[in-house]
Amino acid sequence: MSWSDFYRRREVLDRALRQARRTGGRVTLAEIPGGYDVFMNEGELLLALQHKWNQLLTGRIGLALDDLDHGAHGAAEDDRVDAISRAWRETARQNPELRAVLDAHGDAFPEQLRAGRDVELSMLALNAGLASAAEPADKIRRVGTALLNLIASTPTRPAGRPRGPVAQLRRLLAPAG
Repeated sequence: MSWSDFYRRREVLDRALRQARRTGGRVTLAEIPGGYDVFMNEGELLLALQHKWNQLLTGRIGLALDDLDHGAHGAAEDDRVDAISRAWRETARQNPELRAVLDAHGDAFPEQLRAGRDVELSMLALNAGLASAAEPADKIRRVGTALLNLIASTPTRPAGRPRGPVAQLRRLLAPAG
């Protein structure tokens, strides 16, 4: 990819996010100037947007874990989960159109987005310390899915609840008995 191609691709991604701002997260490649010059279809565009999301989230998680490591040696598991939860929420807050596009199109393009989504879920589970890289990939993704569901449904820690999302996650993952 030449620099010219890189900048054209980035401009189309920016146009897609501007379109998403106007449409509540829906993007249509045909309505994006230059869209078909860069991407073959909406699936390719969404894959590029998922990759962009994963890059932003990776950076934010890295910062959160670095802050945790330097601020609280011997931090509890709850602290790691809270740090990862805050990182995801902050990434979503700073990139609302990007998150809206992925949420709006995830069901329509599951095959194209699966690999990128799996990366996101694994990143959450592993960095939160809720799964180990030695575990089967499907188990890591299930844990990541449970954590993401908690993050998305609990934007901030509810008042009066001393426990963070780890306690909620344990309740979800614990076998009924």
